[in-house]
Amino acid sequence: MQTKIPALSALALSFGLLSAHAFAAKPETVTIGYQKANIFALLKYRGTLDETFKKEGINVRWVEFPAGPQMLEGLNVGSIDLAATGDAPPAFAQAAKADLIYLGHSPANPKTEAIVVPKDSPIKSVADLKGKRVGLNKGSDVNYLLVKALEDAGLNYKDVKPVYLPPADARAAFQKGAIDAWVIWDPFLAEVEANADAREIRNAEGLVPHYTFYLASRPFAEGHPDTAKQVVDELSKLSDWANANQDEAAAILSKSTGLDKAIWQTTLKRLPYGATRMTPQVFDEQQALADTFTRVGLLPVKVDVRSATWSLDKQ
Repeated sequence: MQTKIPALSALALSFGLLSAHAFAAKPETVTIGYQKANIFALLKYRGTLDETFKKEGINVRWVEFPAGPQMLEGLNVGSIDLAATGDAPPAFAQAAKADLIYLGHSPANPKTEAIVVPKDSPIKSVADLKGKRVGLNKGSDVNYLLVKALEDAGLNYKDVKPVYLPPADARAAFQKGAIDAWVIWDPFLAEVEANADAREIRNAEGLVPHYTFYLASRPFAEGHPDTAKQVVDELSKLSDWANANQDEAAAILSKSTGLDKAIWQTTLKRLPYGATRMTPQVFDEQQALADTFTRVGLLPVKVDVRSATWSLDKQ
């Protein structure tokens, strides 16, 4: 019997290695959700990820979404494997029990979102927003900016009249004077500043960091960790290229979105691209966002952001 134990152990070890290898096998197809204005759109139109994966026998399928919440619903139900959104949608998705993973994040970019008013508005500061109609996309990154800006000015969320509108509708309402202020992000921010003489009264500097998060479904991240890491690496390489070649990047994103190249040139000057793995500090900042949304009643439950930590990042 003793002579059989090593053989059995070796067999079990071999089986375990084979199982682990099978579990981490490369996928046949990687399905990526993107929006016309985000970094995955830039990656799609440059074609570098497709080229890299084609050499490994992996197909890339791109699926366009109108906004982050819909994209993360797609991630949750398994129609896509990967996505990139701002910092608010993942917290809402986690509250809805979406089984997602934070793969990484961009540098903070607080200059790319702001509260704006018409140039001739009597509103000069955030404190002047009391009782005013403020347009914004509910549950978006700018929702967090508005809450923090109001609190910084000694007000609370109930002191304003939120008007929840998607960007296109909010842009029209802003132009017509149907809202007194608009909280919006780039490239829409750059567009309204250029074409509607919008005036910033506060951006996110000193208030909230404003990240882009790179996200995956848990089954994909845990089942294909090497492939997931490759995507983050490709995003990092793309970021280096875009930061060094803003004119070319602006041309690609102009074609993707239909916005003038000059709008994207303005946007890219204040948008540092990048892709790094999650850190405790960034998780803390994301937890602060989630806790704020719960406190003001925008999230119905408390969210444990770290429940979406990738196993590769756990110590």
